[in-house]
Amino acid sequence: MLKLGMLIIFVFGINGTAWAYGSSSSSKSCAKPVFTAFTPADKEVVPQQAEFSFMVAPTNNPKSIVVTVKQQPVEVQTIAKNSGFQVTGKLPANLEPGMARINISAEAANNCKGSDGWLVNVSK
Repeated sequence: MLKLGMLIIFVFGINGTAWAYGSSSSSKSCAKPVFTAFTPADKEVVPQQAEFSFMVAPTNNPKSIVVTVKQQPVEVQTIAKNSGFQVTGKLPANLEPGMARINISAEAANNCKGSDGWLVNVSK
């Protein structure tokens, strides 16, 4: 009888511990920013100072968007759209011909940070 009582306490003790912490679905998850519709297309040949654009999901904080090209900050304009935010900018004037990566970073509404980007081929 004593063994049965100990077994019951042990089983409920393990389940109680699992219940106390909850499942991963009940905890807050980190939804990173989503970036889409990159223009010009990846690895497309573009002239110096070419315009570029991309879309950011509506759950992202538009004020947190930072764009750099070859470690140079790029000024961007953000316009609210039904499907999120459209971000536009121009490549820096002093870029040499060759491949250049447009780097994007931002925060989602839940303070989750994320980044993305794409390559363009800057022509003479």
